[in-house]
Amino acid sequence: MTIAIIGGTGPQGQGLALRFARAGVEVVLGGRDGVRAAAIAEELQAQLPSDAAKIRGLDNEGATAAAEEMVILAVPFSAHNATLEALKPALAGKILVDIVVPLAEGDPKKVAMPPEGSATEAAQALLGDEIPVIGALHNVSAVTLKALDQSINCDILVCGNSLEARKKVIELVRKLGVEAYNAGDAQSARCIEAITPILIRLNISKAVPFSHAGIRICPPDH
Repeated sequence: MTIAIIGGTGPQGQGLALRFARAGVEVVLGGRDGVRAAAIAEELQAQLPSDAAKIRGLDNEGATAAAEEMVILAVPFSAHNATLEALKPALAGKILVDIVVPLAEGDPKKVAMPPEGSATEAAQALLGDEIPVIGALHNVSAVTLKALDQSINCDILVCGNSLEARKKVIELVRKLGVEAYNAGDAQSARCIEAITPILIRLNISKAVPFSHAGIRICPPDH
């Protein structure tokens, strides 16, 4: 399996690339500058054992075309719609995994949802129903993802209007050694994406003794 990570040169994209490659999933990093993406891919590959899957870098269009089915979008929200508009032709026949959170400009402790209700819903409206959009991996710290000596300390909530695509994304995410849950259709992203600024607030607070916390679904202990 080969996946693409658009915005893969950023902290969260790099962390996901390391985790997926270590789990045996080939990764193509996409960036506006394909040369820079290739250089970062080489740096990431050097951090992994020799038996890890390959990470390579291309420009955004090339990376999207190289993905077998899954394309992860990890750009800042300010670039969300423009990136999707440019990549829409190349996304035909693929599943978009949107991990973008619309944080308020200048204050990451708040969310500024688009008119559609969430970034996931905005992506689905822009791409049309023929390209499934699945929201996932919104609440995972980039620092945690890049700390390969530590396990990922949270569960993953997965939502989107296509049940079939949801199931495929859950299967992909579970390759990272985490539990992933079906959280319903795309409207659920309004709640899931809004958790991220709450986590950011907690993680930077001097009143709590931790940082880079995530969320976990806790079943009853009886």
